[in-house]
Amino acid sequence: MLWEFLGLFAIACGLFYRWASANNDFFKNKNIPFAKPTLYFGNMGQMFFKKKSMFDIVCELYNQGGSNKVFGIFEQRQPLLMVRDPDLIKQITIKDFDHFINHRNVFATSSDDDPHDMSNLFGSSLFSMRDARWKDMRSTLSPAFTGSKMRQMFSLMNQVAKEAVDCLKRDEKIEEGIELDLKDYCTRFTNDVIASTAFGLQVNSFKERENTFYMMGKKLTTFTFAQNIKFLVFFTLKRLNKILKIELFDKKSTQYFVRLVLDAMKYRQEHNIIRPDMINMLMEAQGIFQTEKTKTTPVREWSDRDIVAQCFVFFFAGFETSAVLMCFAAHELMENEDVQQKLFEEVQQVDQELDGKELTYEAIMGMKYLDQVVQEVLRKWPAAIAVDRECNQDITYEVDGQSVEIKKGDVIWLPTCGFHRDPQYFENPKKFDPERFSDENKANIQPFTYYPFGLGPRNCIGSRFALLEAKAVIYYLLKNYRFVPAKKSCIPLELSSSGFQLVPKGGFWLKLVPRN
Repeated sequence: MLWEFLGLFAIACGLFYRWASANNDFFKNKNIPFAKPTLYFGNMGQMFFKKKSMFDIVCELYNQGGSNKVFGIFEQRQPLLMVRDPDLIKQITIKDFDHFINHRNVFATSSDDDPHDMSNLFGSSLFSMRDARWKDMRSTLSPAFTGSKMRQMFSLMNQVAKEAVDCLKRDEKIEEGIELDLKDYCTRFTNDVIASTAFGLQVNSFKERENTFYMMGKKLTTFTFAQNIKFLVFFTLKRLNKILKIELFDKKSTQYFVRLVLDAMKYRQEHNIIRPDMINMLMEAQGIFQTEKTKTTPVREWSDRDIVAQCFVFFFAGFETSAVLMCFAAHELMENEDVQQKLFEEVQQVDQELDGKELTYEAIMGMKYLDQVVQEVLRKWPAAIAVDRECNQDITYEVDGQSVEIKKGDVIWLPTCGFHRDPQYFENPKKFDPERFSDENKANIQPFTYYPFGLGPRNCIGSRFALLEAKAVIYYLLKNYRFVPAKKSCIPLELSSSGFQLVPKGGFWLKLVPRN
């Protein structure tokens, strides 16, 4: 019996090894330089075992590529062709976009899936949609993020930002300065803005600290060890995942957002309520509400899952990534007092020009140095560590005198943080220097080396929204407080090795000292 067990175990190990190493010669056979993978984990093992952050791993792999314009890496068993040349990136994302229109088919729902199954909302979102469906949904959502719509939304963001600062002033210890984990503070702000602009809800997460909308969102965007394992299954064991029906996100939280959107749609339809938010725009696209535009354009056949998924991913992206941008901005201002002082002087000037009136969209968009600071934060700490594209039609490029053939189904990787930290493109890249983006210097930035929100037609649709949110919070905080180190501040900043998310070791701690 023991020998039979050992024999079966040996066979199982052999089969696993064969499966796990099946793609290890992918780049070797194409004569492309590559990083040697470890069994099953590829080049990402240190992230899953919490030894390094994803950000640091990608930067190291980028540097490992040396002078090569293309370099092979492995995300578990998946070979990824890392592109390290700006001209080739331009070719892929702009000129040959039709060959690389889609992201990888990791989460995407298939056409035969039940349209009422809400277990994989991420797979029905704009991010995961493919080909014509993506183009259709992109054109549906684009009007929500134009400059005119941002101007309308700013009054709401402004109100929430003021409330966020007022809640700090109510703290009894604020005269001496208050130490806080800024991540909690900023996620409450992004939560309240998204509640209104996407879901039509009025929420104050500073007064009602454990309101349902915030707590459900926090549960969805907190990546535990179990969540990382689920991601691993999604990426590498798709067939097993279909059989086991593993849900990527917390079921209770997902169902809460599903009911929120569907009930809001039903109520608005019954009471003919028109509101300038994302739900309203999607209802118009479905033909539920008639507008001048929908009278002349064909009604799109979106399922309830498609509608809910867009609101879901807008929340998921806006809740976490916008908050992280604000946190890194505050941390860099805390570490760089000269930059903080210069930005405060601009804030003071705008405040004086407003002469007691409300902060306006035009005023904040006219703040050049604030824009430089935010752009430099995004260079040093891009939320999108890398951008992926899947080839949908064979294509060949000449790279350094060698033909590089990219087949249908092959995956391209554009390492954002690698380019942003490359001294070839950004001198002294670890230094926080907003002057890189001044009117005099920004023309020196080589095209296609700076892309915090992606590139080409498939760039981030919500970038304007994220930038506006961040600027509003920074304006009000800096107007009222100085950012100084707290006891728990991580200086110099080192990233936590806990998975996908960008966060310093110990969190985003700093101290806010009142200016008056």
